[in-house]
Amino acid sequence: MRQLFFIPHPILQSFISNIMLVEAELPKEASIPICPFPPIPNNCLYFYINDPVHIKKEGSNGFEKKAAALLVGPQTSRVNIEMGRQHLMVCVVFHPGGMHRLLHFPMHQMLDVDLNAADLFGSDIILLNEQLKNETSRMAIIGYIESFLIKKAAKLKESLPVDNALKELVKMDGNMTVEEMALLSCLSLRQFERQCKERIGLSPKFYSRLVRFSKAYRLKEKNIGISWGRIAASCGYFDQMHLIRDFKEFAGVNPTQIEEQWVQTPYRLQAGIKV
Repeated sequence: MRQLFFIPHPILQSFISNIMLVEAELPKEASIPICPFPPIPNNCLYFYINDPVHIKKEGSNGFEKKAAALLVGPQTSRVNIEMGRQHLMVCVVFHPGGMHRLLHFPMHQMLDVDLNAADLFGSDIILLNEQLKNETSRMAIIGYIESFLIKKAAKLKESLPVDNALKELVKMDGNMTVEEMALLSCLSLRQFERQCKERIGLSPKFYSRLVRFSKAYRLKEKNIGISWGRIAASCGYFDQMHLIRDFKEFAGVNPTQIEEQWVQTPYRLQAGIKV
């Protein structure tokens, strides 16, 4: 699997963190693996350019084929992903509050939801999907996506201090108090809670836990040999039991079980993600 990262166009940088391109080709004789994918702190816009992906949510009966362009809001539980043999994906990773600024509606309405981007953007996204499928240059693919987003950014909602406070929380790997974030936002605690629900769809305490868990999960995927105790300490957990608690909530299994599931797939989907 190959991952490439792109710094967004300057016009996009206030609400988009990065753009990631992922390629993976599975041999015909190999069985298609099922990859665990716990929630990450970011809202994302995904483009599946070659084969479609199929996703199974926790508690659902089976896999569901997803749209070629998919908006994914705040997630609180793991999904399992079945990729195609010719996997080419571009992921637009939003800053905290960035998707809200683009879409103009409260993000709690997208809690644990993904939407076909064509349902919101109409013919513009349909045309973009066709352009991406017919393009072989990876740089041109990114250019098409950036041009689409620059056009949509003309109606972008203004940034607020709360957005910068949440960016700072992500930089600190979730290790900030709600009081510190509210102070950076120039808001009372109640006002801060309300703006978090609107702009990221989650309470600040829950979001902090998710940011910290995501750091731990990505660190372990990238460095399999590191012990869970060391992971817990380096990510700001009080002890390993708190890490295990978050694993059970966000990954649906304990750390030992997730390692057993990684053995079943050649892909580490979150090891290279930049939040």
